[in-house]
Amino acid sequence: MTLVVSWIGIDSRKISSLYIASDSRISWGNIARFDSGRKVFGCKNHPIIIGYCGDVMFPSIVINQLVDLADQGVLFPENSNNEDKFQLFYQKLKTQFDNYPSEINGITTDTLEILFASRTGETDFLCRKAMWTKSSNNWATEDLVFSPYSDKLFVIGSGKVEFEEKFTQFLKSNEAKTSRAVFQCFCETLENINDVYCGGSPQLVGLYNRFNSKQFGIIYENKRYLHGIELNSSIDYNVVEWRNKLFEICDGATKEIKPNAQRQPRSLTR
Repeated sequence: MTLVVSWIGIDSRKISSLYIASDSRISWGNIARFDSGRKVFGCKNHPIIIGYCGDVMFPSIVINQLVDLADQGVLFPENSNNEDKFQLFYQKLKTQFDNYPSEINGITTDTLEILFASRTGETDFLCRKAMWTKSSNNWATEDLVFSPYSDKLFVIGSGKVEFEEKFTQFLKSNEAKTSRAVFQCFCETLENINDVYCGGSPQLVGLYNRFNSKQFGIIYENKRYLHGIELNSSIDYNVVEWRNKLFEICDGATKEIKPNAQRQPRSLTR
């Protein structure tokens, strides 16, 4: 399974950001694991971000295809709003799922959950969960009412219980009701998680009030990761924005917080 968390950031009483974070581990039961599996995606030409957990092969194939269709301009009509984009994505997703071979035993796990987040204009955000379960063999969707403050939205995957137990500690800390609290909690959960099906580096994508999706590099255990892959060659690392486990903006070359970047302290008491 995995751990995927989405959350909103509130600034001046409006939603200013929406993020999806995940771990990077793909497991084949107790047989094998791979800690560089991509689980979050963002469109380059649309303010859309996506994350998944559950079955791996189907979403890793199809979400990549749908993101590319969107970026090529053949999935969403011009001026589509959040609801339009979700429905077009969702219908195409279900069509591809119906075409997926059911004859192969174990081709899907018991569940498949996909988070779809988008923005219309500057402040109209949507985050919705689509879920398929083997027991019902049906798809369903779920929406949540956004809080008036920065807060987690959906938490999905086998690591959910451990994350939510730790998040109750953050609600009693000085980081309560901040965007950084969710990411700090996510990273701390991943560092100490008991669930053997969660692991690898954090992955992060986000939306702001302007522009399209942002895909972040992560400084984790003093290494650089993007989409779960470690980067260590001699390149210009600062072509992407980097964050550390405190959610601070970092220099990709030095792996240190950038000069004049806002520090995001982690305290224990409130």
